[in-house]
This record gives sequence, C-alpha cells and structure tokens, in this order.
Amino acid sequence: MRRRLINSTLAVVLVVIAVFGISLVIVETRTIEAGAQESVASEAVRLVGIVESRMGSGEKITPEVLSEQITAHRYAEIRVPGKPHQPIEIGRRPAGDVISSRVQGDRGEWVMVQESRSSVSAEIGRTLLVILAVALLAIIAAVILAVRQARRLTAPLTDLAETAERLGSGDPRPRHRRYGVQELDRVADVLDASAERIARMLTAERRLAADASHQLRTPLTALSMRLEEITLTDDPDTVKEEATIALAQVERLTDVVQRLLTNSRDPRTGSAVAFDLDEVVKQQVEEWRPAYRSAGRAIVRSGKKGLRAVGTPGAVAQVLATLIENSLMHGAGTVALRTRVTGNQAVVEVTDAGPGVPPDLGSRVFERTVSGRNSTGLGLAVARDLAEADGGRLELLQQHPPVFALFLAREAENIEE
Repeated sequence: MRRRLINSTLAVVLVVIAVFGISLVIVETRTIEAGAQESVASEAVRLVGIVESRMGSGEKITPEVLSEQITAHRYAEIRVPGKPHQPIEIGRRPAGDVISSRVQGDRGEWVMVQESRSSVSAEIGRTLLVILAVALLAIIAAVILAVRQARRLTAPLTDLAETAERLGSGDPRPRHRRYGVQELDRVADVLDASAERIARMLTAERRLAADASHQLRTPLTALSMRLEEITLTDDPDTVKEEATIALAQVERLTDVVQRLLTNSRDPRTGSAVAFDLDEVVKQQVEEWRPAYRSAGRAIVRSGKKGLRAVGTPGAVAQVLATLIENSLMHGAGTVALRTRVTGNQAVVEVTDAGPGVPPDLGSRVFERTVSGRNSTGLGLAVARDLAEADGGRLELLQQHPPVFALFLAREAENIEE
C-alpha cells in the first residue's frame, strides 16, 4: 500500500509538472524571443535618431563615434544619403540565423541592427535549466511528502492489524491509540469497544465458572454422601427417603445453576415467585443438622411462622446454605435461624456464638476475594448476587457476634393479613 500511495502521488506531481512545465517553457521562449526582437528594434530606432541629429548639426558620423551607442555583441550597418555604397559598420556581422531590425530616418538615412540568435537560444537554455531545477525540487519534495504521508497512513493500518490479531489471539486489552485520521480513529474506536466487550464476556465466563464451582462444591459432596448411604442400605423405606431428599437437592442445584447463568448474562433478569419461606428454612436446617451434629454443635430455628416471600426458592436456599456453611466453618456454638417481619419484607437472620467478622473487614466481607480466614472469599459475594437478583438483599447487621440477615419481599396477600 505504501508503494501505491507513493506512486500515485508521484504520478499526479509529474502530470502537473509536465502540463505546467511545457506551458511555461513555451511562454518563456516566446517572451525571450519577443524581448530580443523588441530590444534590437529599439536600438535601431535610437541609432537612427543619433545619426539624424549629427547630420543636422554637421558632425561627423564615424564607427568610432557610434560604437559606444550600440550594445556589445550586436552589429549595426548605417547608410547615409550621398554615400549609399559606403556603409558605416559597427561591430562584427553575425553568422547564421540572426534577429534583425531596419529603420529609415527622415533625412533618407537608414540603420540596420542585427544580433545572433545563438545569444537568445543561450538565454532560453538558461531559463529551461531554471525551470528543470524547480521541477526537480518539486519532484524531490513530492517524494518526501509522499513517503511521509504513506508512512502516516500505513503505520496506523499496521497497528490496527496488530490490534485485531491480538484480539483474535485472546488478548482483549484495549489499546486506546488514536492516529489523527477520522476514519482510522473510527476503526480504532470499534476495535477498542469490541475488546472491552470481549473482556467483559471473558470476565463473566470466568466469574460464572468460579461461582458455580464454589456453590456446587458442598451440595455435591452432601449429595454424594446420601447416594453412598443409599448403596449401603437394604431398607426400602430408607432408600426411598434418601432418594427423595437427593432429588430435592438436585432440583435446588438446578435452580442455582440456572440462576447463576441468568445473572452472568443479564443480572437484571429475575425469576421470582411466591414461595413458602418456612419450608425453605426448615429444609436447610434438616439438611445441615447431621453435619452440625458431627461437629458437636447444634442448629435451631425460631421466629415468626407462616411467612411467604417472593424470590427464587433455589437461590434463597443456596443463600441460606452459604450462611449456614460459613457458621459451621468459621463460627462456634449453636447456629440459630430466626424469621421475622419488618415492614413489607420478610427477614431471615443467621447467627452463631463465634468470634464474628474481623473489625477491619466490616461491609467488605461481601466483596469478592475478601476473606478473613483464608477461604476463597466467593461464598458471601455469590450469595449477595443471588439475593439481589430477585430484588432482595443480604446484609451484615452485627459483626460480633455475627448476624447476617436476608431481606426478601413478602407476598402481597401475606402483607394484608
């Protein structure tokens, strides 16, 4: 492309130089020739005047007297009345082609002035050299400008190609480079916008993978333990009971995965429905009671009964599971789940007798990668996202002892009651 730009620029310059240069040469040649002819004619008229003046005053007309009145390298021939065959010659008669002018005076005298055309040709040659020098300078300047312009246009295109190649190779970082050319800057804007979109998509996919792996780890472990219990028992009733619980867990995990996928695509999309909050709290307490019993601790529930809330049951169950698991891992003593009502919201509080949240964390405990006890720091962040997806919120009401509260909208009929 650079060569094409240089060649096209040079072609335009050469055409312009050829058109104007030839015209200028023709005009200058004619001007020089006309000027030489006019100069010879003027000199002939001047000599006639001098000769006529000397004849009127009776002075002698000799070559010595008149030689100073004629331009060097010119030849003059003067004929006066009474001596037509004895012309007065000044200078050397030029050979070859000449420029000549003959003028006759009032007293019968006449003067002829000649100049060799070679002197005119020499002046025309000098003028042509000047024109050629200017044309050569114009061509050199055009080459320099063409190279600079080609570099100015091709370097950004090369840079944009490298940016596109980086995007294709999986590096979505925008470069934010602009080149002062409107069209190229537009392409750069589009590439930077595409890079930012790709970066957001990759971030969302990585976040989804991290959230899903974190949220599914503990439920899948519990599910595998129930399946092991099924394989180790021969009691049909026990098998049926464990299988029913396992199926319920699978359904909740499906809801959680669907909720995570929905949030990763569009966090504003909700799937909230009215559900029995007591049933979700009861189910979580029953599921986690064996784990607490194994750890020598207890899990209890209290508070207002018969609450119906609006949300995604699987997501709410997963939020409570995250809070209960945190209390099991980092807390101490009995874990209590208490339901209450505040305004048009249903609240589930989870608390234990452990040391609570470190003072330096505070509300930052819901930020990703923030953890006070060497954990991943994803659990509470994902739980908060799940709660907010359907219009709820998850808050830390008290740091010591820790009190986490899940706020959910109450069903309209439930509020009227």
